[in-house]
Amino acid sequence: QVQLVESGGGLVQAGGSLRLSCAASGNIFSINVMGWYRQAPGNKRELVGIITSGGSISYGEFVKGRFAISRDNAKNTVYLQMNSLKPEDTVVYYCYAAIKTSSSVRVNDYWGRGTQVTVSS
Repeated sequence: QVQLVESGGGLVQAGGSLRLSCAASGNIFSINVMGWYRQAPGNKRELVGIITSGGSISYGEFVKGRFAISRDNAKNTVYLQMNSLKPEDTVVYYCYAAIKTSSSVRVNDYWGRGTQVTVSS
């Protein structure tokens, strides 16, 4: 089994910063992509940022230089540094990883449980 455990969410004032972390554990053979999505109630889950094992990065259009994603392959951990936070960034953030386990020939998608980020105005 694979688990993604997020940490680092919480309450911050507008203009402040937070750093999210997500560690993958379990029967992992390789992790192709790790990243973050977010979802507000009633809305579709949207891309925040993803990073491949080789370091290629993609961000959602709304990020506009405010967030930075990074990854520690040795620790199977992905980070999201969020700066200049706005009240509209108040949503649940979900960790994502595309993982091949030792017992599977396929790469499967895995999700964390989510961490709440609240930005006060």
